[in-house]
Amino acid sequence: MTVLSVFIVTYNSAPLLRSCLDSLRAQTLTGNFEVIVVDNASRDESVAIIEAEYPEVHLIVSPVNLGFGNANNLALTIAKGRYLVLLNPDATLTADTLERSLIHMEETSDAGMGGGLLQGTKTEWQPSARLFPSLLNDGLTLSGLANRYPDSRFFGRFDRSWADPLKAVAVDWVPGAFVILRRSLVAQISLFDPRFFLYYEEVDLCRRIHQAGFKVYYWPDLVITHVGGASSETVDELVFASSGKQLTLWRMQSQILYYRKWHGLIYSWLAKVLEQIWHSLRAWRNTNRAPDKAAESRHIVQLWRQAWQETHGGLISPHQPW
Repeated sequence: MTVLSVFIVTYNSAPLLRSCLDSLRAQTLTGNFEVIVVDNASRDESVAIIEAEYPEVHLIVSPVNLGFGNANNLALTIAKGRYLVLLNPDATLTADTLERSLIHMEETSDAGMGGGLLQGTKTEWQPSARLFPSLLNDGLTLSGLANRYPDSRFFGRFDRSWADPLKAVAVDWVPGAFVILRRSLVAQISLFDPRFFLYYEEVDLCRRIHQAGFKVYYWPDLVITHVGGASSETVDELVFASSGKQLTLWRMQSQILYYRKWHGLIYSWLAKVLEQIWHSLRAWRNTNRAPDKAAESRHIVQLWRQAWQETHGGLISPHQPW
């Protein structure tokens, strides 16, 4: 019987795909897992690489970009494993990661999902265990206070940057670069909400896991090297957030959908207004001394209006692909 099904969603991921798949070939958990790759209409050599060099992979080639969540939902339809592992194509695993993750899930009966320690290519720490989004957490991140005081339990609350990264703990949610899920729970609550094309889909899933009476765990002995944002960099026609690699409009649309679903109309509207006010003030301050920054902020204010209109205030998902 297949113990684990590993899902990888690719979108123009050819430069990093070999490293990811090679790390799966090197796993100590041999012969007990399958790898399912869903290609989201890549324009590069991703499909050719898999077909020529990785015959063991179950490959699904989508003619359109399904987004992260819906591509994983498609992989689920053919998966045979008792546990599901979601893995980004720009991530690599240490050799015992799958074996250790399986042990954790088998020994932790209330674990619905588990994640590991994410690190960059130079072993730098990446946020690996987080609190759920909120107006307070948004404000601390937007203002820069979270980055300025990462060791503070209050200011560093969202990314838990104050916490010991080597201590296992139950958390609100873990990033989807690597997670392991209990298949029986997914059968109960479903995998990803199809309305989320990109971003916030794993936060929503973790909400539903908690709602079902299970916990989400951070296990630091699961070590994942994660480049981050590799697929997003291939989409160059949209505006990127200056603080990261998120596509700004897509992030806003998903943020509105998430807040409307879990907190209601007023809360989602306040999340929009909070960032609009911040960037309006930033634009005013930078009008003369930093015109480029002022223009960026004014554009973000406009994008929030667009995101609100296109989601009808979080009621609907715009026609996909976004």
